[in-house]
Amino acid sequence: MTTLVDGGGPQSRKEAAAAEFRNFLAFARRRPGFIFGLCVVVVTVFLAICGPYIAPYHPERALPGAGLQPPSGQHWMGTDVSGMDVFSRVISAPRIDLAIALSATLIAFVGGVLLGVVSGFYAGARGIPRVASEAIMRGADILQAFPVFIFALALVGFRGPGTENVIVALAFLNIPYFLRVTRGAVFQVRERPFIEAARCAGNKEVRIAFVHVMPNALGPALANVSPGIGFAILLTAALSFVGAGVPKPTPEWGSMISIGAPNMMTGQWWTALFPGLALGITVLGYALVGDGIRDYMDPVNRR
Repeated sequence: MTTLVDGGGPQSRKEAAAAEFRNFLAFARRRPGFIFGLCVVVVTVFLAICGPYIAPYHPERALPGAGLQPPSGQHWMGTDVSGMDVFSRVISAPRIDLAIALSATLIAFVGGVLLGVVSGFYAGARGIPRVASEAIMRGADILQAFPVFIFALALVGFRGPGTENVIVALAFLNIPYFLRVTRGAVFQVRERPFIEAARCAGNKEVRIAFVHVMPNALGPALANVSPGIGFAILLTAALSFVGAGVPKPTPEWGSMISIGAPNMMTGQWWTALFPGLALGITVLGYALVGDGIRDYMDPVNRR
C-alpha cells in the first residue's frame, strides 16, 4: 500500500497538523499568562461537569447548626449565614455560570457574525442591501448607547429573573460586539483577489458573502469568544448580585457574594471572599486566553 505524500495527501496533512501543534506549544511556552488562562479554562470546564458530584456537601442544602463557621478542616471555606458549605457551593457554581456564559456567547457569536457579514459585505452596495446594512449598524449603535449593566438589568426585569432570561439578555447585548469585529474583517476580506475571482466564476453575491467571505473573516470573532465568555460570567454574577439573575439558593458566584457581603462587615470575611476570588480568577483566565488566541492568530505577534 502506497502512502500519499503529495500536497493533498493524508500524510502531508498529518505532518502539517503536527507542525501546527508544535508551533502552538512553543507559542504557549513563551506566554505564562496564556498557560495560566488555559489552566483556568480547563478547571472551570471540569468543575462545570463534575463540581456538584465531588463537592463534600450538598451545594443547596443547609447544615443544621452550622451557620457562619470559619474555614476549618471540616469546612475548607467555612459556611454562610444559612449553614451551607461555601467550598461546595464555589466548586458547584461553574455549572450554572459557565452554562449561561457559553449559551449566551454562542448565540451572540452566531447572530453577530451573520449580521456582521451582511452589514460589511453590502456596505458599499445600492438599494435594499445597503439599506439593510445601514439599519443593522444603526440598531447596533442604539444598543451600545446604553450602559451594558443597566440595559441587561432592564431586559431581565422586563422578562423576569431566571436562567433562560439571563441567557437571552446577555446574548442580545453581546451581538453588537461580534457584529462590529466581523464587519471590520469583512471589509478587508472582500477586497482580496480571490473574491473577484469568485465573481468572475459566476457566483452570486449571497454565495460569495457566506461561502467565500465569511469563513475568512471569522478570525477576530473567534479570538473574542473567550473574553466574551468571561464578560458574560461577570455580568451574570452582577445580575445575580442585585437579585435579577439566577434565583437563590442555586450556587452562583454573584448570589453567593450578595449573601456573604453583609457578613463581612461583622468579621465573617470568608462568606464573600472565596466566591469573589473564584469569580475574579475565572474572568481573568478567560481574558488571558482570548489575548493569547488573538496573538497566535496574528503572524506578527506570534513570534
